[in-house]
Amino acid sequence: MSEVKLTQLSHGGGCGCKIAPSLLQEILGEAKEKLPFSNLLVGTETSDDAAVYRLNDQQAIIATTDFFMPIVDDPFDFGRIAATNALSDVYAMGGTPFMALAIVGMPINKLSVETIRAILQGGESVCKAAGIPLAGGHSIDSPEPIYGLVALGIVHPDQVKKNSEAREGDLLILGKGLGVGVMAAALKKGVLSDKGYAQMIANTTQLNSVGSKLAALEGVHALTDVTGFGLAGHLLEICRGSGLSAEIKFDQVPILSEALPLARLGYGPGAIDRNLASYGHEIDFSTHLLTWQQRLLADAQTSGGLLVSVDPVAAKEVLSNFYQAGFSQATVIGVFKSGGTRLSVA
Repeated sequence: MSEVKLTQLSHGGGCGCKIAPSLLQEILGEAKEKLPFSNLLVGTETSDDAAVYRLNDQQAIIATTDFFMPIVDDPFDFGRIAATNALSDVYAMGGTPFMALAIVGMPINKLSVETIRAILQGGESVCKAAGIPLAGGHSIDSPEPIYGLVALGIVHPDQVKKNSEAREGDLLILGKGLGVGVMAAALKKGVLSDKGYAQMIANTTQLNSVGSKLAALEGVHALTDVTGFGLAGHLLEICRGSGLSAEIKFDQVPILSEALPLARLGYGPGAIDRNLASYGHEIDFSTHLLTWQQRLLADAQTSGGLLVSVDPVAAKEVLSNFYQAGFSQATVIGVFKSGGTRLSVA
């Protein structure tokens, strides 16, 4: 079978496929109201990373699902990225995954059995690295290739980390560099170097398993991961949920080295424009920031880093945990303040 590239079979890729934040809000409507179930610790009300249901005083179940269309052409890498991204939501709630199910939609008249098998094997390899079984799933014949996971995790009810419990004075720590969406757009246009591709794969397949350790630290108040809405979008979700404003310094935001020159040249996914159209009015950009810098903060990240709200006293310990887990770019990027729910970028 003569196959086209995976990225040519889809209109979008990775977390850039997400529905724009403003449209998603309109679609969900009243569904974001708090649901009347006492054991449902986290539902839809604060746009959190996963649902959490308390089983007893010692255990709560984390349930989430994430899937998307190809961000790369290599099928094994596509499977790895999608699985890593899906498991990240469990870690972002402070939990540890224990099982996953595969979500598979493939154009079976356009892709060979070998290619589809390689996608699934990529996902299986990540689950193996996370120490969990990929125990089943569901597949359909789809006009565009889709892959992802249903991920289930476990967490102590007292260690659930919502995106709505940041506190005034907390520092903001970001665990991975930005620029995945920029690099993916460059890849699709054929201008991403081999070094850039290797950096993108390393970043998007690095499990955020450190999240379960961070949740146990005193002083860590809120967690989320940065994905399709970009750093600014997911940070604003914390602001709205916590009733706080945030201030970040662009010069402190980590950026993937191979993405930086591409961002300056204007590369990026269409999701950047959709994101800024949705929440740009909630951001106060410093007058010295250039357009490419503003856009980078809205760049759709796929399998992005953890964003941590932590008491300044515990910030050093959080960073130490990141570094020990191999997150060399983890750094403090800002602070939470009282007064409104806006984001300021200096």
